[in-house]
Amino acid sequence: QVQLVESGGGLVQPGESLRLSCASSGITLHFYAIGWFRQAPGKEREGVSCTSSIDDRTFSADDVKGRFTISRGKNKNTEYLKKRNLKPKDTAVYYCTKEKPGGMGCTAGGGSVEDFGSWGQGTQVTVSS
Repeated sequence: QVQLVESGGGLVQPGESLRLSCASSGITLHFYAIGWFRQAPGKEREGVSCTSSIDDRTFSADDVKGRFTISRGKNKNTEYLKKRNLKPKDTAVYYCTKEKPGGMGCTAGGGSVEDFGSWGQGTQVTVSS
C-alpha cells in the first residue's frame, strides 16, 4: 500500500523559509514523477513544483519560480520542497503526490492534479506577520 507523509509546515513570517519533506512507504519515490501541490481555503488545488521520473527535470509554477526548489533526497524514499522568501499568498495546505499510471507525469507549470494520485494528508503552511 502506497503511503506518502508530508511534514515541515508551520507558521512563518513573510520573507522566511521552510523546507517541506515527503516520505514514502510502499514505493520508491525516485522511480516516479513526484509533485507538490497546494490548496488554499476556497481555492482549487494547484501544482507548485514537480520532478520528472525520466531525467529528474523539475518544473514549477510561475509564481514560485526562483523561490521554491523541489529536490530528491539522498534517501530514495524522500522528496523535499525548499521554500524561501515566503509570502502571505503562499498560505495553503501543501500535498505531496506521485504520478498516476498512464498520466502525463510532471509537466510545465508544476503539474496537473489529474495526472497525480496517492495523495498525502497534507501539511499546513501559514505565512503571516
